[in-house]
Amino acid sequence: MAALRLTSITLCPAAAAASPSSTAAPRAASYACAVARGFPSLRLAPARPRRGDLGRARAAAHPAADNYASALCEVASESSTLDETVSDLEKLEKIFSEEAIAEFFDNPTVPREEKTQLIDEIAKSSSMQPHVVNFLNVVVDNQRAELVPQIVRAFEIAYNALTGTEEAIVTSVVQLESQDLAQIAQHVQKITGAANVRIKTRIDPELIAGFTVQYGSDSSNLIDMSVRKQIAEITSEFELPSVTLDV
Repeated sequence: MAALRLTSITLCPAAAAASPSSTAAPRAASYACAVARGFPSLRLAPARPRRGDLGRARAAAHPAADNYASALCEVASESSTLDETVSDLEKLEKIFSEEAIAEFFDNPTVPREEKTQLIDEIAKSSSMQPHVVNFLNVVVDNQRAELVPQIVRAFEIAYNALTGTEEAIVTSVVQLESQDLAQIAQHVQKITGAANVRIKTRIDPELIAGFTVQYGSDSSNLIDMSVRKQIAEITSEFELPSVTLDV
């Protein structure tokens, strides 16, 4: 399965779940703290519509996730910290990608003091803003930690709309260099006319080599520069039509 890396580049204008118990605390704390710490010149082919799963509408987020995201977006807008907030939320999304973290926070048998301690450790190690820490405390108090990924996604959608930002997911076999990602971002910005471009990276060994770029509504546009695509095209050229012989 492709692994999504949530570190993003912004271009400005031009595991198995752990059992819910107090014993999850050491593992959750250890994971959270650990998380908090060459291509040549690229020539991209024109994008083509993406068919299949990526072209279908994504499942709607939980209504509560939208409510949390809207409230947080309002606070971030009023304090002029939209960019900082989306950066903090990306860190939280990476931390909460481990199911044991959400299960630890939503477990009613775990003392609130232990949850507070872990929240403080996450906030300190990730240098999070106070209003993001307050948001996390509210989510934990309401036992909604499992919604954090959905809340982050809802916030990102609102952030992109407010700031005129196009989000692009770059999938490659190995992590691309920053200059390569910047070049891809410039190409996406040119073809979309977006004021800003945010790049997220994903690792997928099945591409063999090269990369793909998904952008647009529901990532419905695809630029495919992978060797896997080239092999598939070559293979299709050698496929012979079925022929019926009269005997």
